[in-house]
Order: sequence, then C-alpha cells, then structure tokens
Amino acid sequence: MPIANLDGLRLHYRIDGPDNGPPVVFANSLGTDMRLWDPILPHLPGGLRILRYDKRGHGLSDTPDGPYSMGALVHDAERLMDLTGFRDAVFIGLSIGGMIAQGLAAKRLDLVRAAVLSNTGAKIGTREMWEGRIASVRDGGLASVADATMERWFSSSFRDTEDFHAWRTLFLRTPAEGWMGCGSAIAGTDFYASTAALRLPALGIAGSEDGSTPPDLVRETVDLIPGSQFALIRGAGHLPCVEKPEEYARIVTAFLHAQGHC
Repeated sequence: MPIANLDGLRLHYRIDGPDNGPPVVFANSLGTDMRLWDPILPHLPGGLRILRYDKRGHGLSDTPDGPYSMGALVHDAERLMDLTGFRDAVFIGLSIGGMIAQGLAAKRLDLVRAAVLSNTGAKIGTREMWEGRIASVRDGGLASVADATMERWFSSSFRDTEDFHAWRTLFLRTPAEGWMGCGSAIAGTDFYASTAALRLPALGIAGSEDGSTPPDLVRETVDLIPGSQFALIRGAGHLPCVEKPEEYARIVTAFLHAQGHC
C-alpha cells in the first residue's frame, strides 16, 4: 500500500508491471478510486508498467480542506510521476482524470507522450451547475446527489445488475470534502484554448449512454487536437471501463500499439 508524501500531501498509489515496461498512467473519475480500472487490467497487454493513484480527497489519499484547483490536481499527478520515475507515458484519464490529462500534457510534455481522454471534456458543465451540486452535498452529503449521479453514470441495463451496487457504495463512501473540492476544480476549468494547442497523439473514448459527458462533448474536445482519434462504446455510460471492460481494453490496446507502446 505505497503512499507518496508530496510536501505533506499523502497520495495512495500502486505500480504494476516490470520496471522496464512501457509506462502507462491512469487517473480516475470524481467519486471513485483507483479500483475503477480493475475491470480492464486483465485485458491489457502484458509487460506494461502501470501507475494508478487515488487523487486528493478520494480513496486512501489525504483529504485536505477544499476547494481544490485543477492546477493543484495536475501538480499532484506531476509530482507523483516525477517521484515514481514515470516519464514519456501514455496518460489515460476518465472524466476529471481526463481534465488532469489535458492539463498535464499542456504543462509537461516530457511526462506525457500520448493521451486517452475518456468520458471527459475541455469544460464539463457550468460553474452554476457545479455550485448547485456542491451546495446539495454540503447540506445533505453525497446521498443527496447519488441517485441522479448513478442515472447519468450508468446505462439502465447495468443499473439492474448486482455489480452496480458496489459502484454506488463506492461513490457514497467518497469523502464529501474531497468530492466538493474536486467538484470546485471542475467548475473552474476551461481547457479549450490549452487543449487546442496540444500536439500529441490523442484518443477520445465516449459511452453512448453517458449523461455526464455525452459523446458530442468528448468528440468536440478531442477534435481540438489535430490528428486525434475517437471511439464510441455503445450501450455504456460514463464509466465504460466498468460496463464494457473488454471493449474498452481493446480500444486502448490498439491505441498503445499505434504508439509503439506495447
């Protein structure tokens, strides 16, 4: 259970794979932890060196007082990659993790050679929308927004499965201060200009049933980057790596192969 001390902020992380494997970094969504990626790992190529972590306010990482800025979240990822020796990596981020990927690629191209922008946007929602959700959580905890979030996140068919309940429970166990802090970071982020200036291989992944970051938003975002690719996973919502892990892993693997990264 490795813990990185980043100037007093302790982040929980995990590295899998050989020391000399091609580096891949995963950053998860708001209201989940690094276990978000568990379903796809068995379907990825062997030999990758994989870094996963719980961002601040989530999982086993520290939950400092909020609000947080996107710059702080990007800096956390930057410092963790520097500490663990992950350079020239493919960075795979989902939702807020995809925003972190965009910000980090704009800041440190030595760390990010290619990006997978999954179920994300250069800007997600409006400040007023996020302020309303944050107010609800401040008053009533995450339970006050859980049902609406689950409807946006998951297809109706997945919500009928037993697996669904584990993800709902994981969401509810997220520290409210961490959720609100990261929600504030999303509210204040508009990466349209900086993402349009990126020049690196990029892949956008969307779920056809995603009510949080609809396919058109993902496509619009990745289209800002010249030469980018886009993949739509039908029948999946905001977390297609959970609902359709084999298909998600196939898409990611093909992208890694195209970069000579596996």
